[in-house]
Amino acid sequence: MLMPKRTKYRKYQRNRSGVKGTSYRGSKLAFGDYGMKAVGRGEVTNRQIEAARVAINRVLKHQGKIWIRIFPDFPLTKKPAETRMGKGKGSIEQWVAIVKPGRILYEVSGVSEEIASKAFTLAAQKFNIEMKIVKRSEWA
Repeated sequence: MLMPKRTKYRKYQRNRSGVKGTSYRGSKLAFGDYGMKAVGRGEVTNRQIEAARVAINRVLKHQGKIWIRIFPDFPLTKKPAETRMGKGKGSIEQWVAIVKPGRILYEVSGVSEEIASKAFTLAAQKFNIEMKIVKRSEWA
């Protein structure tokens, strides 16, 4: 599973203001010919990122190259079930990447458009965010 080796702080407060707006960084294709871009916003867990990667690899049959453009670096905590209030913040349950609209999550090169489209359609089902498939312009 993807998770950071170390962080500045063990637990973070949830920053609701950081979820507004659109993504400017990581909104253009940088490596591959085809990409999967987020249309919606939300949190993507490390398990979802890994499940989508496996789904893409299955369709591509290990041909071409894949780039994962997001990384889960934000910890989500949870207190145990049937625990009284107080006694501090809960332990880290999962790591998430905060995704805004316009962010490219995966890129692929070295395969045809049909195969890339099929792979990204299958991978998009692993997320709770709406996605779209983008391709590099011929003139760019």
